[in-house]
This record gives sequence, structure tokens and C-alpha cells, in this order.
Amino acid sequence: MYQINFNQPIHVHFIGIGGISMSGLAEIILQEGFTVSGSDSKASDITAMLEKLGATIAIGQKAENITDDIDLIVYTAAIHKDNPEFAAAVASGKPMLTRAQMLGQIMANYDYSVAVSGTHGKTTTTSMLSLICLAAKVDPTISVGGMLDAIGGNIRVGQSEYFVTEACEYTNSFHAFQPKISIILNVDADHLDFFSGIDEIIQSFRTFAHKLQPDGTLIINGEMDCLSAITDGLSREIRTFGLSPECKYSAADIAYDEQGCASYTLLIDGKPVTTIQLHVNGIHNVTNSLAAIAAADVLHINIEDMKKGLADFGGAKRRFEVKGTFNGITIVDDYAHHPTEIKATLKAAHQVAHNDIWCVFQPHTYTRTKALLPEFAEALSHADHIVLTKIYSAREKDTGMVSSQDIADLLQNEYHKDVVYLPEFSEVETYVRNNCKENDLLITMGAGDVVTVGEDLLKK
Repeated sequence: MYQINFNQPIHVHFIGIGGISMSGLAEIILQEGFTVSGSDSKASDITAMLEKLGATIAIGQKAENITDDIDLIVYTAAIHKDNPEFAAAVASGKPMLTRAQMLGQIMANYDYSVAVSGTHGKTTTTSMLSLICLAAKVDPTISVGGMLDAIGGNIRVGQSEYFVTEACEYTNSFHAFQPKISIILNVDADHLDFFSGIDEIIQSFRTFAHKLQPDGTLIINGEMDCLSAITDGLSREIRTFGLSPECKYSAADIAYDEQGCASYTLLIDGKPVTTIQLHVNGIHNVTNSLAAIAAADVLHINIEDMKKGLADFGGAKRRFEVKGTFNGITIVDDYAHHPTEIKATLKAAHQVAHNDIWCVFQPHTYTRTKALLPEFAEALSHADHIVLTKIYSAREKDTGMVSSQDIADLLQNEYHKDVVYLPEFSEVETYVRNNCKENDLLITMGAGDVVTVGEDLLKK
């Protein structure tokens, strides 16, 4: 496999450079003196930003974008094999890397690399650790899967040996990484369009854990049923976190303020260390913060900087993000798109002062919706009122296998919930406007474009 060396800058071309992750990689190597070009299907704020930084951007993916002066080509998993630019890249015989392989190559240039994995909570935990590193002034390079206000986007290019990034299990992409510190937050059934089931997912995380550098450290949720299946035979240091006092890093005396934000006593090896104050809500974020603290401890960051970083973190974009109010109704947006995430978000919402909780949910992909249909219904039942809209197809085609109406039927028949299925956002907005009452909490939820429902309501 081609090896990126920061001491030997080359010309790298990105097919699909406008994506949030691809653009981040391009920005990192631009700052390291590489020549960068790339293409995307349309111009955007991201492509404009890269042009300002010195990248050459082509709009439209064409064979002629693959020029003789390119040394390396990077592409995303979303690129189809019949894409003319991809076909030209293959025909050129030039070295090629996937996005994940490129990220792994970049990571290898840092002495203190941290890869944050897990079915849920990656963006939040990566953001928490990033804020801790910033508080400690270690000048990290950061790659986040969402927008983080503290760094003005999803990428920060530092000048130190510290590198913090998310590590996604989809298509086993995180197997391309060999970090110094690996974090496994949780393991759940997801991405079932790729994985055959939970056993294959567990095996994927096991492989990721075993990719650690020989002197690396695995930080892992000590309360998972599959803990031993992942860690057995691993000849690296293992540190556990979780709510149980049996974990190396745990929490006691958990309390919530009226916004649902937690404070707790941090325990390390069962001994009280300090009080941690979070400015994000929910018990799941207590667990996420413990993972971030564990990584910071391995990096020898002091407790006061950990406390400051966590106190400074007010959430990433689309993670229980308060968007505003209309008619006395608070609108929150959340990226949750898996039953475990939905339940965690709705339970957190109950900690916030409100009358009724309304959840406008847009399922994400047909395969996930079909595979986890009963789980979606149970998770959504934790809201008082549920509005379901059309499934966001993402990379899939609608074959008629499942509909949001199927979730609505389960919610009505098994949980006796107030639920309605309205395929179009305009219908949702009208319904919500006519039925939500003052002091209600309205959550738009999903990984698609459902966020626009709340944004449109706030404009009117």
C-alpha cells in the first residue's frame, strides 16, 4: 500500500473532495505542503474553502480530471465503479487509496493518535476529547464527523504529534487505522446492509482493537456483554470505563440540572478524584465523558484540563442542539438514527423542563428500518407524540420492503401512542404548528434532512 510521508509532499487528487471527511483530509495535507486537487458533483461552501486554501477543484467527475502530474488518488466508498473519473483513475495505474486508507496513512505521521470508535457517540466523544486537548494546549490535529464550534468546522490542523479522529466501522473502514489509543464506546447491531449480524460486527471491532500499535492502549466500555469477545488475547494495555464502579473510570453521585446536564464524582480505580460538570445532557454523555477522560489520562493530561475541556463542550452540531423557540415551543435537533440513540436522546429529554415531548422522526435507510423495526417502535414510544416522515434513502433504493407507516402501526397497536405518518415535510410542519402547545419540547430526529422541519418552523 502507498505510504504518505509528510516530509515528502506530493500531488494528491480526491474524487469526491466536497464530502465532510474527504475535505478534512485534503485540508490536513494542504497545511503540510502537499499539492491538492479534487472533484465533486457540485460546488459548495466546502469546495470554496478548499480553493481558498490552495486546492484546485473541478466541478463534475470526468475522466480528464485525472492528469499526468497526479501522484496519488483518493476516493470514497460512495464512488461507483462506472464513474468516468474513477474508471480513468484505475486505467491510469496510479496509486489509489480509499478515504479510510488515506486517513490511516495520515494518522501514521503522528506519535499520539487516538481513534474513537463505537456504534453510537463517536462524534460527541471525539469532540469532548478534542476540547480537553485544546484546554491542555497540546495543539492537536482533529478530525470530527460533525461540525464543532470550538474549531470552526470539522477539521483543525495542529502542529504537534497529537491526532484525534473518529473511526467508523461501516465497510470495516477503521481496519485501515493503527492508532496509539483506540476507544470502543459500544457495539450494537447497525449497518446491516453491510454486516450479516451482530456476531460479524463484534468480530469487526475485535479486529480494530487488535490493530493497535504494539505499545498502544485500548479504552473500552467495561459493561458490554461482548467485552471478552473483543479483548481476549489482546496483548495491549486495556483500560475500562462505564457506570459500574468495577470499571477503572466510573461515575458516582450523578445529578442533573433543569437543562438535563449532568454533574458527577469521577472515580478512578474506585477512588473519588474530582467533580465533573457537563453542559450536554443525558446519562449516555456521562459515559462518553468517561471515555474521553480515560484517553486524556493515557495522554498524561491533568485533571484540571480535563474538567475545563468538558465544561467548555456544549455539544456538537445536531447532537441535542437547541435551535430556538416558536410559540413558546422549544425546538431541538438530534442526529439519532438508531434505536439505542433514539432512546438515549428521549430519556435525556425527560430531564429537561417541558410539558409534552414531540418527536419528528425520519428513519435512515430501508435496511436499518426493516431490520430493527420493533426496536424503533419501542425507542420512539418514550416520546408523548410521534410524527413519522418518509425514510431517508441515503445510499439505498426504495424496493417497497418497508415504510415509516410500519413503525407507526407498531406504535399504535403495541404501545397505544399518539402517532401519525406524514410523508412530506410540509405536512409535518402544518401538523406540528396546529397541535404543539406552549412549553412543549419538539425534537426533530434523524440522520437525513429532517432538521429543515424545525428550521422552517422557526422562520415563520
